[in-house]
Amino acid sequence: MSSTSSRLNELDTQPVGRIFLRYLIPSMIGMGLMAANIVADGIMVGNRLGEEALAGVGIASPVYTLFFAISLWIGIGAATKYSIALGQKNMKESRIIFTHAILSIFVFTLLIGLTAFIFRNPLAYALGANTTTFPFVSDYLYVILLFGFIFTVENTFSVFIRNDGAPTLAMTGLIVTSITNIVLNYIFLFILDWGVSGAAFATILASFLGMLVLCSHFFRKSNNLKLVRISFNKKLFAAIIVVGFPSFLSEVGISVFTISHNIAFERAAGTEGVAAFSILNYVHGVMLMMFLGMGSTIQPLVSYYHGAKNASRMRETVIKATITVMAAGTLFFLLGQFAAGSIVSIFGDFPEEVASLATRGIRLFFFAYLFTGTNFVMMTYFQSVGNVRIATMMTASREIIVMLVFLLLLPQFLGLDGIWLSIPTSEFIVFVSVFIYQRRAVRSSSRRMITS
Repeated sequence: MSSTSSRLNELDTQPVGRIFLRYLIPSMIGMGLMAANIVADGIMVGNRLGEEALAGVGIASPVYTLFFAISLWIGIGAATKYSIALGQKNMKESRIIFTHAILSIFVFTLLIGLTAFIFRNPLAYALGANTTTFPFVSDYLYVILLFGFIFTVENTFSVFIRNDGAPTLAMTGLIVTSITNIVLNYIFLFILDWGVSGAAFATILASFLGMLVLCSHFFRKSNNLKLVRISFNKKLFAAIIVVGFPSFLSEVGISVFTISHNIAFERAAGTEGVAAFSILNYVHGVMLMMFLGMGSTIQPLVSYYHGAKNASRMRETVIKATITVMAAGTLFFLLGQFAAGSIVSIFGDFPEEVASLATRGIRLFFFAYLFTGTNFVMMTYFQSVGNVRIATMMTASREIIVMLVFLLLLPQFLGLDGIWLSIPTSEFIVFVSVFIYQRRAVRSSSRRMITS
């Protein structure tokens, strides 16, 4: 039996709990380090360059998020099709899917980055920059737009390696990327004094080194990932785009969240409000990374079991993931309530107005994490089995439509507190809606079984 066939057989025969942990632990370690990486960026920029630079990087961050979104759009969409093909034991189709994904992400993000680079100054103001923050936003965009294709290819490759049964190598790539980024941030900011551009260069160079580590997968006997000669398949590419759309929309939602909140705080509290939100946004990025790690744990498994038509193992995987994220969400919520001040102080010595606003914001915003994890898992589940409509509706509601509605309404009654509470409220609404949808689906399934 080939090593690839042996690995696939393990997914069919080993206890679900053991397989879940084999994917969960590397994913959480890798994402935990990526989260530490995000915090380190904020800490170093805030302490070295001050609140205006921190606000500038926060304003420019939606561009990074957009690149990341495109990598997940194509990466998760193609990886889902890839794992379904593996579940069906169709190796030839899986390699065609992989090749389409890598070539597509490289071409698209390179073209988008170069086009946006030409218009980077108007883009900076469109994102919410003012005369104070514009130089920092512009410096960050200069680097990210030119070289962003590097980390999109690296992230897509990492997603495929996890789906190819090598979660530990995917974790190793994230570890190398994270540690390298932290070291380079220190060198570029504190020793070479390169400013915000140094922070952006650190991100790009760290991603490139992480990609080199991931390339070692091509030399493994268990590797099924191979670049093959293809002709462009419009039908396959359309299927990848459709399946991956919820992941893209989820990251676009983060950009919408960041831009809309930057604008809301700029209008309500000026640069101090934007700086306070930037602190929260760094912390929120950490939490989202952790939930993304939990979601990425089940995607390869659910897609594989769906392709193999193994409903019982798929259901057990989702239940274990739901319990995990609910426990994590409760822990994050308690952390926000009892350690908000300490979290804010990590990012620098800010004026009392900024620190007080950010501390209260963390306490209010962290109510969202009681529901975010479950919403993440259910969205990933629906996407992984090809129920794109429900996954898209969930993502659009919690991060864009419902959130924007509450962002417009709540501040009229609660002031600044209403801005902080727009995301927790939208997460709760979606959580309740999914719960009702699932109960109705179970009842409908039971009636069909009784009738038949």
